[in-house]
Amino acid sequence: MNLADLSRDVLRISDIYAAEHGIERSGDWALLKVQEELGELTAEHLRMSGRARGEADAGKLGDEAADVLGMLLIYCDRAGIDLEQAMQRKWLHWLDPQTAVPPA
Repeated sequence: MNLADLSRDVLRISDIYAAEHGIERSGDWALLKVQEELGELTAEHLRMSGRARGEADAGKLGDEAADVLGMLLIYCDRAGIDLEQAMQRKWLHWLDPQTAVPPA
C-alpha cells in the first residue's frame, strides 16, 4: 500500500463515517481531530509506560497511532498539502548523498 492509496481509502471511510453519524466537518474539524487523536495516543502511551491509570494495551496503542495518521491524511487533503512532496522536501532529501549536508 502506498500513501496515495491509503489516503484515498481513509478519505472514503471518513465520508462514510460522517454520513452515518451526521458529523459536520467544518473548516477546522480535521485539525481538531488530529489533536484529539494525538491526545488519545498520548494517554495510551502513558498507560503503557505505567504513568497513568488503566490497563495498558499494546494493540490499542497501535490503533491510536493509526487514528492519528488517518486524521493527518484527512487534514492534509483538506489543507491542500501534498504529503508525499512535503516529506520529500523536509525529510527524504537527506537520503540523497548529493543534497545531504554532512553533520558538523
